[in-house]
Amino acid sequence: MNHHDRKVLHAFFAHPVTANIDFKDAEHALTALGAELDSKHGNKVEVTLAGQKTMLHRNHHSLSKDDVMQIRKFLEGCGVTVEAFPI
Repeated sequence: MNHHDRKVLHAFFAHPVTANIDFKDAEHALTALGAELDSKHGNKVEVTLAGQKTMLHRNHHSLSKDDVMQIRKFLEGCGVTVEAFPI
């Protein structure tokens, strides 16, 4: 996981919730963690990591706060912590 991906990972867990994370940056960070991304119909992306799955809506802008919270809860459920990836 490179420095930029670690910064995005830390942004997922930031308080208050960050709403300026680019979707492509989120995809790269999730892939760097070992997640598999599968494009579905209707701009949906299925993310699979550590046996857990979630569905994200691909947009061409920044993630919404709700999307960031969904990713945060998904990563927590997969056992991912920011302490394991210092900046």
